[in-house]
Amino acid sequence: MTGLTRRTLLGAAAAPLVAPSAHAQGWPNGPIRLVVPFPPGGSTDALARLVQTGLQQRLGVNIIIENKAGASGAAGTAVFAKSPPDGNTWLIVFDTHSVNPYLMNLQYDTEKDLDPVMLVATAPYLLAVNTKHEFKSLADVLAAAKAKPDGLSYASVGSGSVGHLFMVLLQKKTGIKLTHVPYRGGGPAMNDALGGHVDFIIGSVALVTPQLGSGKLRPIVQTGEKRVPALTDVPTVIETVPDLTAYTWWGVFAPAGTPQPTVERFHKELTASIREERVTKALTESQQMTLVLSTPEELRKFSTAQGKLWGPVVKENDIKGEM
Repeated sequence: MTGLTRRTLLGAAAAPLVAPSAHAQGWPNGPIRLVVPFPPGGSTDALARLVQTGLQQRLGVNIIIENKAGASGAAGTAVFAKSPPDGNTWLIVFDTHSVNPYLMNLQYDTEKDLDPVMLVATAPYLLAVNTKHEFKSLADVLAAAKAKPDGLSYASVGSGSVGHLFMVLLQKKTGIKLTHVPYRGGGPAMNDALGGHVDFIIGSVALVTPQLGSGKLRPIVQTGEKRVPALTDVPTVIETVPDLTAYTWWGVFAPAGTPQPTVERFHKELTASIREERVTKALTESQQMTLVLSTPEELRKFSTAQGKLWGPVVKENDIKGEM
């Protein structure tokens, strides 16, 4: 998965944070914004909306979700990074967060301008085909792509997303050529995949699985080491192409300098909100996420490891982000 093992991450989830100090008692004192740097309709947006009610009840203030899409999450993150570190603004990121520094010149420093809060969850990607095609397996896709190079297109949630980078490696390892169509998030990518404007979509199982009942998408392959419980009939890519896996992830950050007691209180209430039965069920069953709920330091290590894992793929293939 990364330099960190799943056992390490789960162990981190079990480690309690120090109880918030009295300094955090005056917070919150107004509405709280959850910045989602992607459009509505994707898995990151879904996560924000699932925890919104619980956070409002526990913190006693309105939780406002702000979607600020663009540049694979970098546009909204750049705006967020300028927010005052007063605990009233938090950022929910997707896997592009760790790759963006390798893709483009950012208007912020991922290490210096953002403080980690929590690695919420991980999940494999899922490659699904519009049902206008007869493809039933990855072997079918590879045969069709070899017969007609660049004749098949796939949607991703953005240039340089881990899903995109996975597809780059898949093409290199199998000798096929596909046309990449990047979108500004999971919602727009899914809309065009369902509409048949692209042939495939590579998205997290959280994004794709809920749409499989529509009759418009057929799952082809998943990118984890093991088949997820809801998709036991969908093979993993390593069953056909060895040594190729990819995971997406969701994390929460604060503006750099946010008081530690405030971070600890928010972490505590966010954890409790996620552990509500309805939220946990939606995330683990409908969205097929594997919950981690890590400490801030574990998120920092994980995010850095993800950058080191996928950054070389960006450089070796001269992949550029979209500003």
